Amino acid sequence: MQYADPAATQIVDLVINPSAVRVPRRAGEFAAFNCVAFDEVLHTVRAWPGYAPTPLVHLRGAAAMLGVADVAYKDEGARFGLGSFKALGGAYAVARLASRNGGRQLTVASATDGNHGRSVAWGAQLHGFPCVIYVHAGVSEARVEAIARYGAEVRRVAGNYDDSVRQCAADAAAQGWHVVSDTSYPGYQDIPRDVMLGYTVLMSEVYEQMGEELPTHVFVQCGVGGLAAAVAAFYCAVAAERRPTIVVVEPERADCLLRSASAGALHRVEGDLDTVMAGLACGEPSEIAWNILREAGDAFVSIRDQAALAAMKMLAFPTTGDPAVVSGESGAAGLAGLNAMASDNEARRSIGLTAASRVLLIGTEGDTDAALYERIVGCRGADVRARNA
Repeated sequence: MQYADPAATQIVDLVINPSAVRVPRRAGEFAAFNCVAFDEVLHTVRAWPGYAPTPLVHLRGAAAMLGVADVAYKDEGARFGLGSFKALGGAYAVARLASRNGGRQLTVASATDGNHGRSVAWGAQLHGFPCVIYVHAGVSEARVEAIARYGAEVRRVAGNYDDSVRQCAADAAAQGWHVVSDTSYPGYQDIPRDVMLGYTVLMSEVYEQMGEELPTHVFVQCGVGGLAAAVAAFYCAVAAERRPTIVVVEPERADCLLRSASAGALHRVEGDLDTVMAGLACGEPSEIAWNILREAGDAFVSIRDQAALAAMKMLAFPTTGDPAVVSGESGAAGLAGLNAMASDNEARRSIGLTAASRVLLIGTEGDTDAALYERIVGCRGADVRARNA
């Protein structure tokens, strides 16, 4: 496989987690992620208006190019019309919050890179709750407008994502609002855990769609770590020692989980966290996510922005007979990580990636910023979708 830009398949850093085990202990964070809980969440979300399972697409041509048996791509771009998997987490946490508060009126607030805030705003609208969403300086106006369409007040904060999280928490404490965040920290655990449980809906769907065949590897992108940890915890519960190898993919400037794995303890990345993968631009891991991934995350890899851009184009313009897929910058990061690892023989050996491997990717978003997508790919997402009609 040839790319004009060598950075498209270049590994920036790779950590094979020495603390990973096939069957993590069932205490701590893993206890909440069990098959009964997965069924309860799925039952709840299936009752929401507009629910439909998102497709699992097999990219057999890409698999042949990458030297593996199968690449299955879970396409979350149409989830509830919100454009990303985040529709599951934030809205489910709002529903749980409403239930715990007996349906009383309350105001919810959250910080976001875009997709999570849209989900929280949508969930708040469903329950008739006022909603305040905080965005940082790097969030595009298109994503701000998408959040505001659900009736939320959007406040922009100078600085990066972690700055917006802190401002949201401070204002919520002063105003008596309820923070619905996808990141956890000491003293704030229940709601982020509900967010992560919401994400398991897509994994329950994958489990049904794949039947008895489990993937051997999952490449999953990571911001604060909620999705990656939910995926890892799901397979630990349903597959035990047969669980797939979990490879966590991060941008090189926001690789907080990789650095945590390298250090063996929570590690925070400072700076502007500048990356085209806006949904992954997080410098501080979620405590819950780290407590799961330190045992169930087998490898952590960081990639350059060029790798994500190349993966977006690879999905939009397949040359191998695969269906065309619309993926945003963050949504394509898992494939970008696979491209990089599959192109490096030593990296392949380190995770047992062979010609018999069956790889699962989570396409976490579609063209949530349509203008940016068109600039990167060279055509509209609607035009890409039309080629499959």
